[in-house]
Amino acid sequence: MKLFVYSVLMLSVASPSLIALGHAQTAIEVGGQKAVTITRKAVSTSKPEFTSITILPGRGMELQQITANFPGKGEVDVLASPDLAASAAILDKKDDEFGNLGYRLGSAFLAPYPNRIRGTLSADGKTLTTSWQGHSVTLPANNIGKLPTAERHAMHGLILKAKTDEVSVEDIPGGQKISGVIHSGDFGGHWLSKSQFVITIKLLADAVDVTVEARNVGTEPEPMAIGWHPYFNLPSGDRTQARIRIPAASLAEVDNYDNVFPTGKIVPVKDTRFDLSAVGGTPLAKNYFDDNWSNLDWQKHAVTVQVIDPAAHYGVSIEGLSPNIKTIQMYAPPEKAFVAIEHQFNFANPFGKEWNSMDTGMVTLKPGQATQWHVRLGVFVP
Repeated sequence: MKLFVYSVLMLSVASPSLIALGHAQTAIEVGGQKAVTITRKAVSTSKPEFTSITILPGRGMELQQITANFPGKGEVDVLASPDLAASAAILDKKDDEFGNLGYRLGSAFLAPYPNRIRGTLSADGKTLTTSWQGHSVTLPANNIGKLPTAERHAMHGLILKAKTDEVSVEDIPGGQKISGVIHSGDFGGHWLSKSQFVITIKLLADAVDVTVEARNVGTEPEPMAIGWHPYFNLPSGDRTQARIRIPAASLAEVDNYDNVFPTGKIVPVKDTRFDLSAVGGTPLAKNYFDDNWSNLDWQKHAVTVQVIDPAAHYGVSIEGLSPNIKTIQMYAPPEKAFVAIEHQFNFANPFGKEWNSMDTGMVTLKPGQATQWHVRLGVFVP
């Protein structure tokens, strides 16, 4: 078994010092750290197999790309993302101070909150204040819609630009594994305690297996939710015939598709365009979605979403394996050949009064406690 490790010194320098990572480390830096690609060779002549994952330790262990080999077709990009060089240029040269472009390509990890949080905006418009169990929480107000009625809000967590420590790549039976640690502290004063994240990504023939463990390493209780933001590629480019299966009975009503704020009402999806539970999936057609499904149907300890592109003879399954995954957000604009499927712990605006006393999916971590988010991908020919 081979083990390759590099350490990142958490100092205020442009490029943290590295120890060579061997064949897994690329020549391209993103966020001041070398991108890493783990690989395996496809061996099947009849079944699709995963072959590589490119990870960005300098951007919170974001998955920049996943590839899979389909016999007779060759390598297919599983994620909708520019190539590594173009991704590096976007993230290092065009991104803002919050890292918002990170969740617009590949798959960024989202913590300590996926989705939107509303609050009282500061006078300068840069932060907002909300509350959790009587404690005040001040967050970056990093997102706003396009309409004049749009309200600035916080979105998609605080690790989008995080550096990763203790990154290691290890050969495992049938593939490779990469792991890293994000010592996030109290996120620059934006959270109620200190947190640490251990992210592990395994590449196997039949699976990309991803876990994020969040641990409260501080002295106060804190809320925690975890998710990710994967843009799943539709290889044919024909979005209208792509089919989605989300095994869920309910949807969170939103005010509109600009703010996308929940009203607090959970409505049934049966006999509506939001019912995507049919076996084999439902065509996306020209429907726009930016919605949050709940009351998920767990089968064999998993809630499984499928993205199927019949024209490309291509499918990907996304298994949510952590019981704390309570909702699935899907973003699917009609003009794009991708669909974002986000298994996450929480409902949007989880601290909002519109939910009354409902459990909105935020996990309370006492000092020393941890929680885990676990998702597994598979590829198949439909």
